[in-house]
Amino acid sequence: MTFKYRQSVLNELARHGVVPREDTPPELIREFISDLYVYEIRALKAELKKGRFPKSEYAGRVERLRRRYPILSLPVAHWTEE
Repeated sequence: MTFKYRQSVLNELARHGVVPREDTPPELIREFISDLYVYEIRALKAELKKGRFPKSEYAGRVERLRRRYPILSLPVAHWTEE
């Protein structure tokens, strides 16, 4: 099966270094991007625990990180064209 990804989706994926082939299922890529997001959240939490920044900055940093992953808010069914 082949998939034709929307250009806007390809642009967002490229921001994370992901360039899907036309036979790569969108669900697989979404899972990878989600895992990457979770990894970054955990790394941020570890930095907080190490005292690398004040707790008062944590929420703002999480918000900035979340804004770097708008692709996760788009249902995977909308990632491709028919």
